[in-house]
Amino acid sequence: MPARKHKIDEDGLQGAALLKETCRRIRLARSYWDAHNNLACRTERERALRLYERLDESQKQAVPQALRVWLRYRSEKYFGPERTRPQSRS
Repeated sequence: MPARKHKIDEDGLQGAALLKETCRRIRLARSYWDAHNNLACRTERERALRLYERLDESQKQAVPQALRVWLRYRSEKYFGPERTRPQSRS
């Protein structure tokens, strides 16, 4: 039997639960990135960014630095608005 997927109410998250879910989403996006699954990575990164924006400064500092760097800087190079578009196959 497949694992059950849990629907998480992102709007109701606060405090430690919000921080934990943010880190989980960033790690999930990184795992999709490592697997070269760009669409899933982009989706999870956007969800993680929405949650990250809701954190206050002390909570943002509690997110591991490796996750913050990946979310804010490295992934923007590939998923940000100034990214180089993939070439179309002709």
